[in-house]
Amino acid sequence: MKKLVFSALFILSFINNIFGQIYIATDGDDGNNGTNEQPYASFPKAISEVSPGDTIYVRGGVYNISTTIIINNSVSGQKDELITLTAFNDEVPVLDFSGLPSGDKGIKLESNYWHIKGLHITKAADNGMSIDSGSNNIIEQCQFYRNKDTGLQLNNGSSFNQIINCDSYYNADPPDYGDADGFAPKLSVGTGNYFYGCRAWGNCDDGWDGYLRGANDVSTTLENCWTWGNGYLENGENPGSKANGNGFKFGGGDNSNSEQLMHHMKLINCIAFNNKNKGFDQNNDVGSITLINCTGYNNLTANYRVQRVLNSGQYLIVKNCISLRGNAQFGSFAIQETNSWLSPFDATSNDFLNLDISYAPAPRMADGSLPEIELLHLAQGSDLIDSGVDLGYSFKGLAPDLGAFESDYTTSIENKGTPGSFYLSQNYPNPFNPGTTIRFSLVSAGMVNFSIFDVSGRRIETLINTWMGRGIHNVKFNAEHYPSGVYFYRIESQGYFETKKMIHVK
Repeated sequence: MKKLVFSALFILSFINNIFGQIYIATDGDDGNNGTNEQPYASFPKAISEVSPGDTIYVRGGVYNISTTIIINNSVSGQKDELITLTAFNDEVPVLDFSGLPSGDKGIKLESNYWHIKGLHITKAADNGMSIDSGSNNIIEQCQFYRNKDTGLQLNNGSSFNQIINCDSYYNADPPDYGDADGFAPKLSVGTGNYFYGCRAWGNCDDGWDGYLRGANDVSTTLENCWTWGNGYLENGENPGSKANGNGFKFGGGDNSNSEQLMHHMKLINCIAFNNKNKGFDQNNDVGSITLINCTGYNNLTANYRVQRVLNSGQYLIVKNCISLRGNAQFGSFAIQETNSWLSPFDATSNDFLNLDISYAPAPRMADGSLPEIELLHLAQGSDLIDSGVDLGYSFKGLAPDLGAFESDYTTSIENKGTPGSFYLSQNYPNPFNPGTTIRFSLVSAGMVNFSIFDVSGRRIETLINTWMGRGIHNVKFNAEHYPSGVYFYRIESQGYFETKKMIHVK
């Protein structure tokens, strides 16, 4: 009978592995076969059984773990066959590492092509998760909190990892409180790491820290990421001067090599607010820095500070950004365009639907994306709407809005031209039916795009998209097949654009 039982378990395990599904549960047993009905108990057991393309499902509940979970490079996925470690359905597995020895990390990922999703990682004696030399991994919808160092850290050459829709908060490292960040692509990190839709708040040091020691000339990109309230403890206390409290700290070296190390940082649609120090902080970074459609609000020292001269050949680009209730401090080498602190803008609280930061940690959407809240979204009538420069990213309306969030409103500004450089006339006749003529002048030859938009901001016709010479030009528009209403026409040429309104009446 024992032989028959063993054979049945063996067959079930064999069938399970054919389909590439392995299960872990709090009431499992490593003597089981790893099916949903007979799950394993431990992560090391499940990890030892996987092959490229397999999935480890983690059932909900609290896992009390007393040793670091190590995923080393002997168990790697492949480019088209990732190994997946994921929460089962909508269940919430909490990996409680409070039993770890002092200084031990929760999870060490030293492997490639893993997809880790839906895990809560808490109370590790060091990093909640450390990607050590692992590359091409995806960490998605995970939460890192109350660990005694950074929630998620990347180092030792880890490259081209994607951190998607994750949260990292209330991480603190007593007694000095000087190292625990939300996310940290730092020290000896590799290049090409990408964060999307992540939030970091209430960490005693920084939200993001790109400080380098052992790495140089690496790149990191952050998109649609939020960070706030860093530099404080969970109870709101200030733990002291070693807790830096920056939102996004770009990196560079320490005192011995602060003029040398380059961490090329690109931030798109990111927001930093109510941090103890700076929102967007250069630190010692002398690499290239790009800030596109970012928003800084109410950070104590400065919303933005990048003043140290960069290394030769490097650049600082700041475009379509907003600063509210805080300074924007940039060196003269900054390449700036259509930011809220530049003429003709003057951002005030009236430009925003909501400034109540208590909404920021709201639950995520069902698909893991950021919550849909009104915080720092532009209010109807703001002159920051449709006032940005088109940088190749998607936008609503006639042009990109300033700041991190695109509004659903059309522009309240009809003229964004540079006096004396180009001229765009009002159409004639106006109102018109069904045809009208528009005159414009070019002071120099160049590519011209002339388009018509409906009131929702949808482009309905492109009348000109070609190279044109300097001088005065006329363009005709016939609205015979369009309904009555308000329309906009826009000219774009050599970085200049201007928009005007016209009315079609049948």
